[in-house]
Amino acid sequence: MTMDHKLRYAPEVDRLKATASWRLSEVGFWLLTIAAYFLLPRQLVLLSRVAVMGLFALSLDLILGYAGIISLGHAAFFGLGGYAAGILAQHGWGEPLSGLVVAGMIAALLGFATSFLVLRGSDLTRLMVTLGICLMLFEVANKLRSLTGGTDGLQGVSLWPILGIWSFDLYGRTAYGYSIIVLFLIFLLVRRVIHSPYGLALRGIKENQRRMHALGTPVARRLVVAYTMAAGLAGVAGALLTQTTQFVSLDVLSFEKSAEVLLIVVLGGSGTLYGGLIGSLALIVAQYLLSGISPEYWQFWIGIAFIALVFLARGGLMGLARGALALLHARWHGSEIPSGG
Repeated sequence: MTMDHKLRYAPEVDRLKATASWRLSEVGFWLLTIAAYFLLPRQLVLLSRVAVMGLFALSLDLILGYAGIISLGHAAFFGLGGYAAGILAQHGWGEPLSGLVVAGMIAALLGFATSFLVLRGSDLTRLMVTLGICLMLFEVANKLRSLTGGTDGLQGVSLWPILGIWSFDLYGRTAYGYSIIVLFLIFLLVRRVIHSPYGLALRGIKENQRRMHALGTPVARRLVVAYTMAAGLAGVAGALLTQTTQFVSLDVLSFEKSAEVLLIVVLGGSGTLYGGLIGSLALIVAQYLLSGISPEYWQFWIGIAFIALVFLARGGLMGLARGALALLHARWHGSEIPSGG
């Protein structure tokens, strides 16, 4: 980065440092995840799935919301991480933490290897390439039945207790605590990246690649790093799903899984950091409630709600929440002005 580049971005770097401080709403959000363990003991299995999909959505939001890389095949890394953790455990190594690391590294390696293909074209080209990679992995997993179990899924995934202390149970207590801790630690990492000069460069690339080229920013290198990082985090999310459910099937590599995580990011609000987490909670809870009320038509009602949200709330649920807070703030100060006069 040149001296002119640094001087140009100095005000933005200072602004990032200011916004990097934790807000009360953020602290409250994570305190609620702890409270849920005690307040919703019968829903911990469902909430574990919310945490896993939230992490998966966070990995996609890193490239979609901040780098502007659209993908229809992000499940390739999610599924690869899930199978890596499952195969590792099935062959005698059931240590959960190292399983997450190995799965993340394998997915990141695939992300790095395919990034040069994905990042060469336009948005439409990226959609087709990412989708093609995901479909190829799906077929490979389907054919390698001796390794992946094929359509029957990979069974016999047995995990050791976490740190030799906490064993996975049927009620999801260990799975939920494990998922939330992993999600929080990775969230801290992504938050740090986003509120750094590198994160600022990603936003600039999303807004105007040509200008960033003119400023001397190595655009291709920045995008490759972001794509590789997102792939690794998606692999960790897939491994986390395998470990908490002790099962993995072809569903983790399906197009539907890629579409689901994309829907979650858009629903919550892309480029907001918390959008994927909120979107995951909203979609999975809505699926759970509506499938109980209307088992045959629950997808119809979710579709209606999603279309309405797209038209009524720009920026997803996070945009809706920000708009509501801005309205309340304006009304509050509006009511205070006459009394002060």
